[in-house]
Amino acid sequence: MNDTTPHHNSAIKHVTGQSLYINDIEESEQLLHGMVLYSPHAHAIIHSVHVADALQLPGVKAVLSYKDITGLNQMGPVLKDEPCLAKSTVHFIGQAVLLIAAENLDIARHAAKLIRIEYEALEPILDIPTAITKNSRLQPEQTIETGNTSNALQNCRHTLHGDFVTGGQEHWYLETQTAMAIPGEDRELKIFSSTQHPSETQAIAAKVLGINRNEVEVEVRRLGGAFGGKETQANHYAAWAALLATATRRPVKIRLTRDEDQIMTGKRHDFLSNYHVGFDDTGKITALDVKLHANAGAAADLTMPILARAMFHIDNAYFIPNLTVSGNSWKTNLPPNTAFRGFGGPQGMAVIENIVDRIARFLKKDGLEVRKLNLYQPDRNNRTHYGQLITNNCLGVLLEQLVSTSEYWKRRKEVQQFNRENEFVKKGLALTPVKFGISFTTAFLNQAGALINIYQDGTVLINHGGVEMGQGLHTKILKIAASELGIDLQYIKTNATNTTKVPNTSATAASSGTDLNGMAVKAGIEKIKVRLQELAATFFNENKNSMQTKSANVTFADNMVFDTKNRQRQISFQELIQIAYLDRISLSATGFYKTPNIHFDRETGKGEPFHYFATGMSVSEVSIDTLTGKVELLRTDILHDAGKSINEKIDIGQIEGGFIQGVGWITNEELRYDTKGNLLTHSPSTYKIPTISDIPNDFRVSLLKGYPNPNTIKQSKAIGEPPFMHGLSVWMAIKDAVSAVGDHKTEPDLTIPATSETVLRTIDKIREKEQHYLLIASKQAFPQ
Repeated sequence: MNDTTPHHNSAIKHVTGQSLYINDIEESEQLLHGMVLYSPHAHAIIHSVHVADALQLPGVKAVLSYKDITGLNQMGPVLKDEPCLAKSTVHFIGQAVLLIAAENLDIARHAAKLIRIEYEALEPILDIPTAITKNSRLQPEQTIETGNTSNALQNCRHTLHGDFVTGGQEHWYLETQTAMAIPGEDRELKIFSSTQHPSETQAIAAKVLGINRNEVEVEVRRLGGAFGGKETQANHYAAWAALLATATRRPVKIRLTRDEDQIMTGKRHDFLSNYHVGFDDTGKITALDVKLHANAGAAADLTMPILARAMFHIDNAYFIPNLTVSGNSWKTNLPPNTAFRGFGGPQGMAVIENIVDRIARFLKKDGLEVRKLNLYQPDRNNRTHYGQLITNNCLGVLLEQLVSTSEYWKRRKEVQQFNRENEFVKKGLALTPVKFGISFTTAFLNQAGALINIYQDGTVLINHGGVEMGQGLHTKILKIAASELGIDLQYIKTNATNTTKVPNTSATAASSGTDLNGMAVKAGIEKIKVRLQELAATFFNENKNSMQTKSANVTFADNMVFDTKNRQRQISFQELIQIAYLDRISLSATGFYKTPNIHFDRETGKGEPFHYFATGMSVSEVSIDTLTGKVELLRTDILHDAGKSINEKIDIGQIEGGFIQGVGWITNEELRYDTKGNLLTHSPSTYKIPTISDIPNDFRVSLLKGYPNPNTIKQSKAIGEPPFMHGLSVWMAIKDAVSAVGDHKTEPDLTIPATSETVLRTIDKIREKEQHYLLIASKQAFPQ
């Protein structure tokens, strides 16, 4: 097999502008443009709605309210708590109240200005502490526990307790939320949607319209980024476009502007966490009690499974014999928060990493020493707080290799020397591990389907349930198919994801896109190969005077099909396909895969929710200007375990991109709201995602070699989400540099994100404490 395309299969189309997105589909003369009129209030009662003036405007074809919904006024993906259009009360700024369809957007916007809605504003809840005070709980508290935490804490040599805040994050995909709905015969509807979950988009649209799922076709060629923000929330725009298209019997497209997208959509959940930890003189953690508080926003969306994953990852890579973690979800008057790369994992991991760092500072040890001491081990201390045994553990190998290649201890001495010699610029250095569970924690979602078609000319078309959103899923699927069929990539094509080709698919999320769909594609190909092997054996055995070929010995490689026992018996793949067609052998097959042996009992808090764990480690070094709070990322070394990588270039790209996105979360990406619930950072000028200047000056990324992952597609490991958490090494390095201002005697009260302003405030607090301690010491030395 000649692998001539190791890069992303759409790379050339991307850079030359040939890749097609929804907005590149040629618009027909019949196309209408949809607009969502949303609430300007975070919490309010709707007293009246007047749309008559808007309907009289030339070019306006429809103005729809909840009264015009022909099906169910509901879009909640898990809990049915999110109306499609507001009825009598609005619960966040950006909540849809009316839908407008017009000949163009200018007319639609003019119509919106003619609509009069009378609101009675109510007091909003905008943060977790207020929600707790007002008992605005979404769901009952959940708890996972192992050992006897309360008893262990009473008997610990040392204990620390505190609170920790992690902020939210805007997805900032390049392609904003977009959908186009085209009515067909009878009640049929085709929707082009920028969604990570075509089957759920199909289901929500059908439910809102009051029709069957088999009457709704959803197609996705590719997304211009998603990161979780289009797992559930893309459903809204598809459903709204579908309502308008059905009402007008004309195609309708809804495309948000950047400002609309940031105002209307949910974000990564911000968390408030309370912890109480116990440890001994060496830094060994013996007990931990954590309460996680998640800001759900105005509706559930995916808050509960996100909170569950945060609870699963509160240990990160550390064995803690006595651990209790409780998860609490709180309703506020902000857009419903949703999935984001890591899906709660980053919020949980950040808590334990901050705790480990605090323990190290308390004991006057290097953070690496405490981390190494508490790591899960291969043959002991290897069971999580929810009871899953950690197998194929390479955390120790990762640590040993990265400490060596990054020259950690040498650089630690250099950082210490630099800090002694410089008053206004300080450096920080940190190593952090990642252990991330791979699988949907909702077990039934761990399934995938595929449809394989081989045509008479020997070319192959693959349909599968996964969605390409820039992560290289289709590139890996092509590589898998080429390897299984033994033919070159040029003969294989992946098709747009379509609900009429592969039904009942799961979201492309949880880092499982290749794991699930790759296995489904392999299963479908294997069905066809069995047929072709039998045919090839019959063809080779036509000469009865020679040794007979067994079908089990027929192999596919280098565009040929041959007998492994007698290589002279061979035929080209294309020729065999022609023979198969003439012999009336099916050249099409479906494939299906479900992840084996995963389960979790939510009542007992025990089980094996993950198929395996992805692991990695990173070392980051930063400098901070103590007068301005400016952070410079000097160097990052990442060593990541991708199993037996299917495509190393794709995997390294995902590691680099995930890391930088994680750096954005922990540094510059800050969501700010005013007292009325208005998002103040809703444009590129006010919300700062990482730029090229935020990439480390020295950036070294490597894949761990020699550790194939058993029982997965091509012995690989998922790569989408785990690298995001490598960004925590940068946050820890910033904290280390801030701590150096006070010679590591004062615990920095640093939160996420560590913006320049936050860094500067934290430094000022340390200096104030230092001055206070000096004043006390002076009074003790020179009493009056």
